[in-house]
Amino acid sequence: MSSAVARTGLAFHHNAKLYTLSTSVVAVTPFQALAETNRQLFKTGSDDDFVVVTSETLFHPQGGGQPSDTGSMESMDGATFTVSAVRMDGEHDGQVLHLGRFGGESQPRRFSAGERVTQSLDVEKRLLYSRLHTAGHVLGAAVRHLLEAQVPGFDELKASHFPDSAACEFQGLIEGKWKDGIQARVDDYVARAMPVEIDFWSEDDFRANGLARLIPSPDSGLGLAPGEKYRVVKIIGAEVYPCGGTHVDSTDLCGKVGVRKISRSKGTSRVSYTVS
Repeated sequence: MSSAVARTGLAFHHNAKLYTLSTSVVAVTPFQALAETNRQLFKTGSDDDFVVVTSETLFHPQGGGQPSDTGSMESMDGATFTVSAVRMDGEHDGQVLHLGRFGGESQPRRFSAGERVTQSLDVEKRLLYSRLHTAGHVLGAAVRHLLEAQVPGFDELKASHFPDSAACEFQGLIEGKWKDGIQARVDDYVARAMPVEIDFWSEDDFRANGLARLIPSPDSGLGLAPGEKYRVVKIIGAEVYPCGGTHVDSTDLCGKVGVRKISRSKGTSRVSYTVS
């Protein structure tokens, strides 16, 4: 794939409830022909796999603590491609790589560059990942509002929104006695059905809202193309987060968010959670 290939349009950044999309194939590459940097992105990749790049994508690539979407692509004549994993290209800025296998025939046909295909998501997974991601921000907001003044050196660090390992990490030591209080605050935020809105901010917008601390660092992975703004998720009444992930429309749609446990190590705390 040439470095001249344009950045992939991220349709899910603007509509996370768009579950099918017609788009054009930009490139098809056998997995073994990928640059080593990109082969390393896919731990399950094999010689039977291919990577498809399209002009736009519905598929959220793994990143920001959120797993990648899965699903399929289908051409107008019925050739199919099952998408098993999605990553941001490690070689070409802004490209999205869809890993998977061609099927649908005894001798599967590969897509061709320029061909129109329809992308379809595994909607059940998308909804689960969106609930988990929003719940992680709800938990982060609850801990900040409850403990920012109580825990020396407090700050939010990172989060995992994977179904089996969902957790938020914080600078500072959060004692176990706070677990019930965190749960109560999370329950309150969920019950209030706070709207979850997407916006796009410049660095000046962060400063104007008193949130200069949230301006992403150069190594955050939220690099912008010229003229772009940072995508932010606003939980109205709670917090704002720079975030490229998918979300539900209001906090009650997270379902029941359970605070599992608090663990501490080397000056940081990890608060794990579940959704049900």
